Amino acid sequence: MTQRALDSSGEQTPGPSRPAMIDAGAELDPVHPMEPPPPPHRPDGLSTAEVAERVARGEVNDVPVRSSRSITEIVRANVLTRFNLIIGVLWVIMLFVAPIQDSLFGFVIVANTGIGIIQEWRAKKTLDSLAVIGEAKPTVRRDGVAAEISTSEIVLGDLVELGPGDKVVVDGTVAEADSLEIDESLLTGEADPVLKRAGDPVMSGSFVVAGGGAFTATKVGREAYAAQLAEEASRFTLVHSELRSGISTILKYVTWMMVPTAIGLIISQLVVKDNNFKDSVARTVGGIVPMIPEGLVLLTSVAFAIGVVRLGRKQCLVQELPAIEGLARVDVVCLDKTGTLTEGGMDVTEVRPLNGSDEAYVKEVLRTFGASDPRPNASLQAIIDAYPAGEEAAWTVTDAMPFSSARKYSGAAFTESDGTASAWLLGAPDVLLSEGDATLAEIEQLNEQGLRVLLLARVRGDGLDAPGAAAGAAPTALVVLEQRLRPDAGDTLAYFADQNVATKVISGDNAVSVGAVAGKLGLAGAENTLDARRLPTDPDEMATAMEQNAVFGRVTPQQKRDMVAALQSRGHTVAMTGDGVNDVLALKDADIGVSMGSGSEATRAVAQIVLLNNSFATLPSVVAEGRRVIGNITRVATLFLTKTVYSVLLAILVVCTQVEYPFLPRHLTLLATLTIGVPAFFLALAPNKERAQPHFVRRVMRYAIPSGVIAAAATFTTYLVARHHYTGEGALDAETSAATLTLFLVAMWVLAIIARPYTWWRIGLVAAMGLGFLIVLVVPWLQDFFALKLVGTTMPWTAVGIAVAAAALLEFVWRWVGRRFGA
Repeated sequence: MTQRALDSSGEQTPGPSRPAMIDAGAELDPVHPMEPPPPPHRPDGLSTAEVAERVARGEVNDVPVRSSRSITEIVRANVLTRFNLIIGVLWVIMLFVAPIQDSLFGFVIVANTGIGIIQEWRAKKTLDSLAVIGEAKPTVRRDGVAAEISTSEIVLGDLVELGPGDKVVVDGTVAEADSLEIDESLLTGEADPVLKRAGDPVMSGSFVVAGGGAFTATKVGREAYAAQLAEEASRFTLVHSELRSGISTILKYVTWMMVPTAIGLIISQLVVKDNNFKDSVARTVGGIVPMIPEGLVLLTSVAFAIGVVRLGRKQCLVQELPAIEGLARVDVVCLDKTGTLTEGGMDVTEVRPLNGSDEAYVKEVLRTFGASDPRPNASLQAIIDAYPAGEEAAWTVTDAMPFSSARKYSGAAFTESDGTASAWLLGAPDVLLSEGDATLAEIEQLNEQGLRVLLLARVRGDGLDAPGAAAGAAPTALVVLEQRLRPDAGDTLAYFADQNVATKVISGDNAVSVGAVAGKLGLAGAENTLDARRLPTDPDEMATAMEQNAVFGRVTPQQKRDMVAALQSRGHTVAMTGDGVNDVLALKDADIGVSMGSGSEATRAVAQIVLLNNSFATLPSVVAEGRRVIGNITRVATLFLTKTVYSVLLAILVVCTQVEYPFLPRHLTLLATLTIGVPAFFLALAPNKERAQPHFVRRVMRYAIPSGVIAAAATFTTYLVARHHYTGEGALDAETSAATLTLFLVAMWVLAIIARPYTWWRIGLVAAMGLGFLIVLVVPWLQDFFALKLVGTTMPWTAVGIAVAAAALLEFVWRWVGRRFGA
């Protein structure tokens, strides 16, 4: 067991403890704050007994990370809404002054709110379970043994190991460093990695881009700098969404229209008209309730929640709900080749010695090179698989330089079996060779076949750290690797091409080689390749180059970020996929970041969508789900807002003409259920492959306003004609029935237009709603319940005739709007 350190007085110190509080008035660097003296390095980590002591003292990383809202928050968000409050007050009033059938709208709200709570609760369970699956587990060394544990199990003083792609999960002090480079861009915005040495601080929220090492945890739980940010970022969040912001804008305008109209209606029905008080109250409420498009908000939430559940079943973790909407709006997808188009593994197909090098000697160099890196990347792993080290290595590794995507090579120094010292570099040939080297032509031919080529070069000089080591290295051999293509990548690229989504392959590999791989998968324009080292730095020129080419090689992490920004400057909505550390900056800046589940912790942390099954083929499902949600919500929003428009206009017409409001709440509840509520639910969940279009509010209102105006005009015309036709006792009920018939038929025609293009179930849905209204008209007890009874034949047929004329006008207006403003 590791002995505890002794202080100068001979007393045992208990090991790392919580740092003392710092004076609040001191100015601190938020990323490199004042640190207490670094804790003593203990190579074996904490003992089991020490871990138990710290857990007992509460010195554990107990930040509660939740992927969704709590049950209490779900209930509160669905119940305590502005419109539920208005409807709740009106419902209570109606329960006192009118029959129960005039209070049905209140029960509908209760049911809808309940559905919203249940659906979001189901989505919460799916999200929570997927978040646990997708959670990365840091490697912690205890009792000299390294093991993966949950982030929440880390205790103060733990020794946490780091490798390329690992995220720093708690604050700490570097204890071991092997060319350790940390990227703190998520905290500071600075893209350049920081070289860390023993004793340097590391902050939670940063990640490793090169090298390896270990750090001692000095701050855990809520004391860690990024703990609050990490917790907030992992919660259920309503980030910017055009759909949600558009609906909020609509509701804001509806509220402004509703308040003065409702006041005028109340005055008109209760003061000006000398009718039965309870009947006046009922008709006033009947005019106010349909102005509220409360179901639109609920239906949007339900559609998003169901979308998340559907994607969850396909092992796709949506970390931010509107991300499925965002991906549906994407018109450019930037793909990282490795891990996206190709599988993680590679195979060595051949080794070609250069300049008379001995092949057996070269293979021994590669065998020892493979043993120099405890965390090999895919290329080095292929070499290890091809040339595994023996039980007793004849050569000894004396120094190592891990691969860095910035420099494009790695290095190792050996003591050979005869005692000779040598140093070697392994990496991109076009980086290690001079521009005019004849070997580049040979490499170009291999790249054109889609093969990946590494150059093994011997360093001339004192070692890896010698100035100009790479420039003066002697080429020794070419290592030819073949990448394993994902079997489903070709179909996915074809899907994006069919959907008019441009695909850009962005890779750190050779551009010609990447183009060959993309060509094998059928990518259109794969022959248009560009070496990113020749990419213009001017954003506008870069955007032009991005639009003209499909494949980019030798791209640096910072260039990936610049390329995304250049595309966005041209108005493109950009999605970026990737799984490596070099993709993090671009994923963070893209409109939608998509990470593979097997990718680094850093990429999963910044991505909005994580493909837990590591299948690029899941992306079409995400796009399709987003298009289904947006397209269908746009459709049904027209139904809801048509009702709002005609309700407001009818109220204004009633106030201006000083007549009784034609409807009781029960009539509009029936109409809303048959022409909006039930069909909207089915239409919102229907398949829809239409590409998402911008300007949600404009697209919805340009159809809803004329539809509502026509419906209100036709209905009020019927009502006025009926007022002149009917006289005596029961006239108001007959007038209401005639007006209800006209409004139902016009609203049904709006539904019939929105349900296009017709399928068997859409026709059946519209027919079923019409049949439902017909049943109400012919079944006596339903006639009495809903106070709907057509009197005579003249007025009902007049109502039908007015509705037919309105339907013809609707067809004309919808087609005119479609031609004038686009579909």
